[in-house]
Amino acid sequence: MKDKTQQPSTTGFLLPFFVLFIIMMIITIPGVRTAIALGMDLILYPLIGFNASYPVLTIALSGIIMITLSSIFTNIFMDWKAMAKAQEMARYYQEELRKARRSNDSERIKQLMKLQPKILQIQSQSSAGMSKQMIFILIFIAPIFMWLIYFLHRADYLYFTTPWADYVSFTSRDFILISNWFLFYIVFTSVVGQVIRQILKYMKVSGKWQKIKTGKISHT
Repeated sequence: MKDKTQQPSTTGFLLPFFVLFIIMMIITIPGVRTAIALGMDLILYPLIGFNASYPVLTIALSGIIMITLSSIFTNIFMDWKAMAKAQEMARYYQEELRKARRSNDSERIKQLMKLQPKILQIQSQSSAGMSKQMIFILIFIAPIFMWLIYFLHRADYLYFTTPWADYVSFTSRDFILISNWFLFYIVFTSVVGQVIRQILKYMKVSGKWQKIKTGKISHT
């Protein structure tokens, strides 16, 4: 009876990972990536391509679009309150387990170890939205990133100015083992993304996100 009740839960937990794996396998096919990039080019190039004259601006706007979508998906699927509660519970559990081991209280350790599966279950449930979030990220955000790579490969002018150099190549690797354009993308989206995520997280925790979804937000 116990196995029958647990099976649907296990299936529901593994399904997003299976779908995620299938999507990742599909987008690794070069022909599929090219087709996706060409399709996205019809939409994004007129909007943020600027005739390839301002590639830095195109990278920045692409990053804003991707990080905004990613933050929205995270906010939809993640239960921040449940996650905070699970983290606090796990922290308390680890503290109690350390105390029991320091005092060599075998009975207390035995009791705590019996609770470990329950703690792990609560943690996995609180973070279950992460796998669902990744599916939507691959479906909606990965195509934009594929287009960005395609866009940069055909851009005529691949240099930008920094405070320490007049000409920095987008494609060279001056600092670490990644291209300069990707380093710029990471730094830019990390800063912007942190701001967007904190705003959305505050809105969800405070209840304003739910009010917006239901159309009950106050206009006063």
